[in-house]
Amino acid sequence: MAKDYYQILGVGKDASKEEIKTAYKRLAKKYHPDLNKEHGTAEKFKEINEAASVLADDEKRRRYDQTGNVEGEPFSGFDFRDFMGAGFDVEGIFDEFLGGSFRKRRPSRGNDLRYDLDMTLEEAAAGAAKTINVPRLEQCTKCKGLGAESESDVVTCDRCNGHGAVRREQRTPFGIFASTTTCSKCKGQGKYIKNECAECDGTGLVRKSRKIEFEIPAGAEEGMHLRLRGEGEAGGKGGLNGDLFVVLHEKPHDTFRREGNDIIVSVPIDFATAALGGEIEVPTLAGKATLKIPSGTQSNTIFRMKEKGIPGLHGGHGSEKVEVVVKVPERLSRRQKELLEEFQKESGKKSFIGKIFE
Repeated sequence: MAKDYYQILGVGKDASKEEIKTAYKRLAKKYHPDLNKEHGTAEKFKEINEAASVLADDEKRRRYDQTGNVEGEPFSGFDFRDFMGAGFDVEGIFDEFLGGSFRKRRPSRGNDLRYDLDMTLEEAAAGAAKTINVPRLEQCTKCKGLGAESESDVVTCDRCNGHGAVRREQRTPFGIFASTTTCSKCKGQGKYIKNECAECDGTGLVRKSRKIEFEIPAGAEEGMHLRLRGEGEAGGKGGLNGDLFVVLHEKPHDTFRREGNDIIVSVPIDFATAALGGEIEVPTLAGKATLKIPSGTQSNTIFRMKEKGIPGLHGGHGSEKVEVVVKVPERLSRRQKELLEEFQKESGKKSFIGKIFE
């Protein structure tokens, strides 16, 4: 009874070559004897190859569709080269599911690095120039990243003739099986180093500590990432350097507390100033400043000093919020006590002074 090649590959009779190729890749990966050791796998793999060798060939497929078999050409084994004329990238297929890579390695980008840096509130507000020491892999200056003592020590691999891959063909009971694997001698490079550089042991890279200068921008915030392009580790085989990411952490301040671009400070005032009004001196990020206190100011009142906070990264400027806390004296002279008692009698129980002593 004639085999149904379409059913074997799981495609319809109107399937395109691309659909046949996709189905073959999927099934070959599942039933390849090197990947699947279950009983009957080899026979199933042979059946898949047989179906693909017929449906991938226009003439064989035409005759099969007409007669149900390929007259005069009984299947005697599958050769992956049958797919070449059908536009199949055989090496690409087996590179995908056998896990081997016989394409030469290209220059690789270096690793990105992270550096955590503490900054003060003043540095965050005004910006600051910084210099840090970063350990990283750099290109070997002795061999200029070549990895060899001299250019003549980099020679073409004699095992793969510079291709980076070795192709093998093996005749089996099911036909010719061809496979391509990465060259073990040159590791897929097509070349190998005869005499390695003594400085970097053939890697082309050495570890060094490098001083790097940069600017903390005014308005920087906790957790901000500064990206310094090209300041990461050197790439392999002449590849681009990675980037350095500096992560900023704001240290707690002895005087101020930050809230977005605003800063908050608590300032004690005596009850006479709170009651009568006056001026007090308050700290700011730029030094001392004078704040007017209106008469009758209650404890915990907050005054806003515009543009005394932190500048925004994209414009604008925060404020300084000053919370005044009325300070009650712990000890009073006899005269002070008499005056307060007299003031309390005249003002009543709910007077300002009365509230303080309640």
